[in-house]
Amino acid sequence: MAKKKRSALKRIRQAPRRAEIKVLTRSSARTAVKSARAAIDSNAEGAADAVRAAASALDKAVKRGGIHKNAAARKKSRLAKRAGKSSV
Repeated sequence: MAKKKRSALKRIRQAPRRAEIKVLTRSSARTAVKSARAAIDSNAEGAADAVRAAASALDKAVKRGGIHKNAAARKKSRLAKRAGKSSV
């Protein structure tokens, strides 16, 4: 029987840590989007700041591999569109 490769053993060690980081970044992005939507719907003063924070959280999630870049772009676009409609 062949020995286990060192790289495979390292990947086995890394996988749970990476999965946890992905869950955390995805969760924080979702929370930011929800709070931005709530701020937009309630016509709060900080709606623009909330949208910016959500866009930043989505970009960080993309950078860390939690969300696909097109999905993040779609979410940011829809948030901006919603914010624009509410300000008119």
